[in-house]
Amino acid sequence: MPLLFQPLEPSFSAILFDMSSLEITSSTGFLGDLVERLTQTFVAEHSRPPEWVIAAPGRVNLIGEHIDYNDGFVLPMAIERYVVIAAASRNDDSRRVSLHSVNLNETAQIDLSKPLAPSTPPTWYAYVEGVVAGFLERMGPDASQQLPSMDWLIESNVPVGGGLSSSAALEVATATLLEAVTGVSLAMDEKALLCQKAEHEFAGVPCGIMDQFSSVFGQENAFMLLDCRTQELRHVPFSSNKISVLITNSNVKHELTGGEYAQRRCECDSALKKLGRPSWRDVTLEILDAGKDKLTEVEFRRGRHVVSEIDRTQKAASAIESGDWQQLGELMYASHASLRDDYEVSCDELDLLVDLANKIGPAGGIHGSRMTGGGFGGCTVTLVESDKAVEVSAIMAKQYEQQSGIKPQLFASRPALGAHKIDRANT
Repeated sequence: MPLLFQPLEPSFSAILFDMSSLEITSSTGFLGDLVERLTQTFVAEHSRPPEWVIAAPGRVNLIGEHIDYNDGFVLPMAIERYVVIAAASRNDDSRRVSLHSVNLNETAQIDLSKPLAPSTPPTWYAYVEGVVAGFLERMGPDASQQLPSMDWLIESNVPVGGGLSSSAALEVATATLLEAVTGVSLAMDEKALLCQKAEHEFAGVPCGIMDQFSSVFGQENAFMLLDCRTQELRHVPFSSNKISVLITNSNVKHELTGGEYAQRRCECDSALKKLGRPSWRDVTLEILDAGKDKLTEVEFRRGRHVVSEIDRTQKAASAIESGDWQQLGELMYASHASLRDDYEVSCDELDLLVDLANKIGPAGGIHGSRMTGGGFGGCTVTLVESDKAVEVSAIMAKQYEQQSGIKPQLFASRPALGAHKIDRANT
């Protein structure tokens, strides 16, 4: 599938590290800058201002990896990187939505006069089509008549390829725009599930619920503890401005050919069946140890990661609430070791970044670090003291490039606001 968005010229909403020169740019209020630029572009291209401007964020997962499909908990936050859509209706009867991606410099058309169906292979705008199709189905017969012909302009500063959920951000931005256009408000969980279904059916990606839930439910200064079995979500306050989350893109993605993700899911399912339990939430380390003889060595290690990661994620939420950064950091390092050794989804570059963070340690401003996302490349997430983020990032960038030959991308973020309509009078 084509990339949804190409990475933009770097311009991050907290602290930006341009790895070619290590110049540091503060860009507070970057969402406002993105909205203003996109609005001006819309006016220049369509000779009228947009009627609606919508923003939806990407996300990063602090802890709780590869357990979303094993009934576990995840602890993501929305990040200060957004997909923004500017849109306006057209006075014609074409029954079409015209989409233009600024990042790709490509235009596509969605024909509202006929039923929408997935295309093969999926296109970059399949994410939009899937949400439009699901929204129309939700509205019932003749729903398409409530959608006017429209022009949409889409721009994103969510990095692609690092596991920060640019596709979910586009889906959620689309659903939020459709709410604004039609006046139909979806329940927040309903909107997230509609977007997940769109990705399953139109993009062919069998994702879990974390990405869409994060983009919908994101709150400033709060993580989200999401129970992937019950879909219950609890916001975990993260009020200290002294601590930030540093996201480091290793800028590697190892090509895999053995169906590694599906294989691990099968190994988990097989182990759970042999243990005779309905859910990994019903398995403790003691139960796992007692059933070790029933499992292959690989199944045992996969299960050990799942059970221990479920426990770590709940403890991490408690550590955040109590401001115990030392404990949170220890849980993050333990999570990475488990993903590396028991689940075997890390890689040399991710291990290097975590090792560099560990060596800097609390004395240098770092409390914990781990790989985040599916693995085999992508990003690490690091808990860093805010006043040392610049210094730490420069050190990590220099040492990572020296040892790997690859320039990383780093930016710091606080938990961000989820999908919302922009009041352009205040931008």
